[in-house]
Amino acid sequence: MIQIQNASKSFKNTRAVQNLSLQVDKGEILGLLGANGAGKSTCIHMLLGFIKPDSGSALINGLDTSQKAREVRKIIGYIPENVNLYPFLSGIENLDYFCRLAGLKYSKIALHDLLGACGLQPEAHDKKVSAYSKGMRQKVGIAIAYAKKARVYLLDEPASGLDPLASSELSSLLKTLAAEGATILMASHDIFRVREVCHRIGILKQGQLVKELRGEEVSANELERLYLEFMKN
Repeated sequence: MIQIQNASKSFKNTRAVQNLSLQVDKGEILGLLGANGAGKSTCIHMLLGFIKPDSGSALINGLDTSQKAREVRKIIGYIPENVNLYPFLSGIENLDYFCRLAGLKYSKIALHDLLGACGLQPEAHDKKVSAYSKGMRQKVGIAIAYAKKARVYLLDEPASGLDPLASSELSSLLKTLAAEGATILMASHDIFRVREVCHRIGILKQGQLVKELRGEEVSANELERLYLEFMKN
């Protein structure tokens, strides 16, 4: 479902991605670890069709995202690190609005259920987003992506601002989505969360995939050690 094939991308004199290839199959979660500037967000932006590779290609369901971006986005759920919501609308109003933009219409009960499934406390559903913490806004963003019932999910630091309980709930939700057949690519700094939730883990450094391993084959401590070794060398 997700393929990046020999892709390279530079911004002025900086090479963000260098001859990168990776694949994520249906029902699989791939976690990308890397320092700031390693190329994680660039990968996701290429898959969303926001930027075009200088060479190589980014494909979703066999479609080149630089040529078929609008068509591809119909099957993608995207969760950025900083979710932009309308501050003077409530959480449930934001969810309803973004669902309608995607051509989806849910009952009020269903909207409450979606927010609850993504960890937002019931008493916050009808409060204005201007009063929300970053973690609460992130939960609404997760609900927006979840409501889409997407076939592919692209997550850029999705647990940013979440407390440990909400982060654990997100992990459970991602595992459920994968079990239902969704394809998930998650970029994160959170070694523990990536180890817990991902079937495969890739370590990016200076735009290159320097290590790939299966989550079940490594402990969180071992993964941290490997990651630090690659970052230092």
